[in-house]
Amino acid sequence: MALEVVGAGLGRTGTKSLQTALGMLGFGPCHHMVEVFAHPESMAQWIEAGAGRPDWDAIFKDYRSMVDYPGAAFWRELAAYYPAAKVLLSVRDPDAWFESTQATIFAPGGGVDQALANPEHPMARFFGSFSSRFSDNIHDRAAMTDYFRRHVEEVKATIPAERLIVYEVGAGWEPLCAGLGVPVPTEPYPSENSRAEFAARVASMTQAAPAP
Repeated sequence: MALEVVGAGLGRTGTKSLQTALGMLGFGPCHHMVEVFAHPESMAQWIEAGAGRPDWDAIFKDYRSMVDYPGAAFWRELAAYYPAAKVLLSVRDPDAWFESTQATIFAPGGGVDQALANPEHPMARFFGSFSSRFSDNIHDRAAMTDYFRRHVEEVKATIPAERLIVYEVGAGWEPLCAGLGVPVPTEPYPSENSRAEFAARVASMTQAAPAP
């Protein structure tokens, strides 16, 4: 199936909650990093994508939407490949985003940090496949917040306004539903993947996932 929503927001911009929200709105299944760890055989496909040989039909054959890494690193390519899809750019305060990354996905000494620092690490090629634009600076606040701002402006400058949904973390259902043209649910907007929840999930997934 073709993607109907391409997520351009970086990790730690409410993407896990957006994955659930999009499913509740009828745009599921939604691809997110947790899907890669649930299907570790797909890591090889992402490594190929990072080398410029993507098979988007194979990667997203079971999904109607996508948010978070690794797909967010390929937002430009995916927006072109799925021209009818909306592009969902989730945003937040850059400094708050940086602090969140340091406690979760880019935690010093964590799995991503170790993989990016060691080419021999079993996960090095996978994490490297989508992080080349920032991997040398993941603990540098100035460099990373600058990267965040430039990324947001690049998406805004590239995607036509009528196709783009800019979603501020914590904004609830209304702007998301308005952008997608669907009714607002009666259920509360989901709130998932706190720092503690993230840490527990990563520990579980890292133990279960074999090297690609």
